[in-house]
Amino acid sequence: MLKLVAQVESGHTPSRNHPEYWVPEDCVVPWFSLADIWQLRDGRQTYLGDTKEAISQLGVANSGARVLPAGTVVLSRTASVGFSGIMPRPMATTQDFVNFVCGPRLENRFLMWVLRGMKPEFERLRRGSTHKTIYMPDLLQFRTPLPPLPTQKAIADFLDRKTAAIDALIEKKQKLLDLLAEKRAALINQAVTKGLDPDVPMKDSGIPWIGEIPAHWEVVPLRRCTKVIDCKHKTPEYVDDGFPIVSTTEVKAGRLDLTSVTRWVGAADYRDMTDNRTPARGDIIYSRNASLGAAAYVDTNEPFAMGQDVVLITAAQSDLLYLSYQLNSAVGMTQVDLACIGSTFKRINVGDIKKIQVCLPPPTEAAVIASHIDLELQRHGALQHCVEQHVTRLHEYRQALITAAVTGQVDISEEAA
Repeated sequence: MLKLVAQVESGHTPSRNHPEYWVPEDCVVPWFSLADIWQLRDGRQTYLGDTKEAISQLGVANSGARVLPAGTVVLSRTASVGFSGIMPRPMATTQDFVNFVCGPRLENRFLMWVLRGMKPEFERLRRGSTHKTIYMPDLLQFRTPLPPLPTQKAIADFLDRKTAAIDALIEKKQKLLDLLAEKRAALINQAVTKGLDPDVPMKDSGIPWIGEIPAHWEVVPLRRCTKVIDCKHKTPEYVDDGFPIVSTTEVKAGRLDLTSVTRWVGAADYRDMTDNRTPARGDIIYSRNASLGAAAYVDTNEPFAMGQDVVLITAAQSDLLYLSYQLNSAVGMTQVDLACIGSTFKRINVGDIKKIQVCLPPPTEAAVIASHIDLELQRHGALQHCVEQHVTRLHEYRQALITAAVTGQVDISEEAA
């Protein structure tokens, strides 16, 4: 058992009811808490960094908190369960962590990798309905492989090298995903402001963030080419089975995805909430807050109701697929940033949505541009999906390699490395 080769310590919090324990100039002991857990989430950082808070020696002396030696291995056991690292200097932790002071038979880096290899086991051991915890009796039953100390160090060195190489490859893949997102945004913005013909005569739009547009295009407020209908401001009675209700949570830039809906309303609420206009294929659902400024194009005939804080954009003549791309582009989002109100909870008023300036080509050209963007995004999407699959597999391989190495299933000799 792990407790036979390491001293197992729970962290603690000095009482906040005693201000003398929390005098700022006396708080000099680094104190690792859940506020610092971000350092360990991706599994790439070995040693704990600076802590958000510190505690005083008086607080330590009058509580269950302990200053633990450098080299102590920490494991988060509540809320964010299963993240581990090593203290680079004497530190204390909150009760959200269990701490292992390794004895002479246990290499602390090896133990850290063992704990990181136990990630699936932590999922099984978590208890609680809302605040997941691994309780101390379960922690005290932990077992660890215990090869000879030189082998433990060799395994830790091996995993340091191998995971660093995998992490570097994942980082390159992530940079590629970021580049694809930038190219996608640039593609859309170029198409909805300049069109597809590079030789077409241009004119000044008169709007700084738009610049030049094709000479035969117009720049008009959204109210000139569409009808903007606000949602019904009411809280309906939700049911287990009925009509889907779409609110800001479900509205994302792109196509509306009704499979993500988590709430439904009955027939009476559906009729009441759609008395102005029932959303239909070819419309846009636009978010007024939360996913602020996102335009979701309706590509389904399935009936649904609009929840609060979204508006319906409809039109008889304009191509709304094209307009959805325009609203989701940098041109559209710049205007949302200028018009939104609120410091922490930002939103945009219906009147300001109607004032959003859009670049409007003739209807036939707008449909061609929308089809072009669709095809390009399909190509980008296929490449993005491929890269994301690679990243997923690299993460899976990393986790499998850790588990295999600490359980002796991998040859970690220099030749094999």
